[in-house]
Amino acid sequence: MLRFVLRRLALMVPVLVGLSILLFAWVRALPGDPARALLGQRATPEGIARVNEVYGFNEPLVGQYFTYVKALLTGDFGRSIKTGQPVTASFLEKFPGTLELGLAALLLAVLIGVPLGYFAARHQGRFLDTFIVSGSLLGVVTPVFFLAILLKLVFADWLGILPTTLRQDARMNATHVTNFYVFDGIITQEWDAAWNAMVHLVLPAIALGTIPLAIIVRITRAAVADVLNEDYVRTARSKGLSSRVVSRRHILRNALLPVVTTIGLQAGLLFSGAVLTETVFAWNGIGKYLFEAIGQRDYPVLQGFILFIAIIYALINLAVDVAYGVIDPRVRVS
Repeated sequence: MLRFVLRRLALMVPVLVGLSILLFAWVRALPGDPARALLGQRATPEGIARVNEVYGFNEPLVGQYFTYVKALLTGDFGRSIKTGQPVTASFLEKFPGTLELGLAALLLAVLIGVPLGYFAARHQGRFLDTFIVSGSLLGVVTPVFFLAILLKLVFADWLGILPTTLRQDARMNATHVTNFYVFDGIITQEWDAAWNAMVHLVLPAIALGTIPLAIIVRITRAAVADVLNEDYVRTARSKGLSSRVVSRRHILRNALLPVVTTIGLQAGLLFSGAVLTETVFAWNGIGKYLFEAIGQRDYPVLQGFILFIAIIYALINLAVDVAYGVIDPRVRVS
């Protein structure tokens, strides 16, 4: 297993190199000029030339790329054109907010999606199955931004029971140790701050987690339905094993492989969905920061943040592959 992990980590290197080339070309193909976006109304030909010289934008693209790669090898992801802050520091500041939101959304999707998919498969062709499948289809086709706006309209504007923006009430005098607001409230025993952060998580987590939830429901239903017809399930029942044992040992365990794959993929895709969700809810995370960086043509931030997200996505997929061997001993790494 260790050899497999090391081999997968080594394979990440050419993938990240290829991604860096595509990312570098894509960022510079964006319409607009970072120097002009930085200077705004104060932009003059002399000022634009000065900014381009400072950031090396006046060099040939090939030279810019190799300068960028050379800096990456030393762990330098550059500095934001807009704020001047190191990209790594900005990512570490914003990432806890996105991770907290993503974990809440994924937890919601898994804890609701897997049981619903299981029950739908066990009641195929009945009303419960039809209702769950129809609901999951609705969840898949509903755009994230539309659902987010609808949730704000109903639960915040009409009912007034949940907050609409930010990660925590601005008037809350909370201690932020790790920038994970719920966790910070727990470790500092500021229970009002922890509860306030959890309340602020509700609507964004529902908006972000709805599509993964719907997909997990459908994949779980299909996987469990396939396993139900296997010979070893009928054999286990004929041996007189209880329904709980058959469900846990023979049905769920064998149906989990495609479900785990789906959960891993959805965990990575939550970062892309977070851009829209964080923008709608003014959530202080990497999604909102990336959205602002696109408008400002902040090349270092775009390149650095997307590379960080790609690394995290690759590590999540590695964790999924390792989980295969834990869930099903029959899986052998070749």
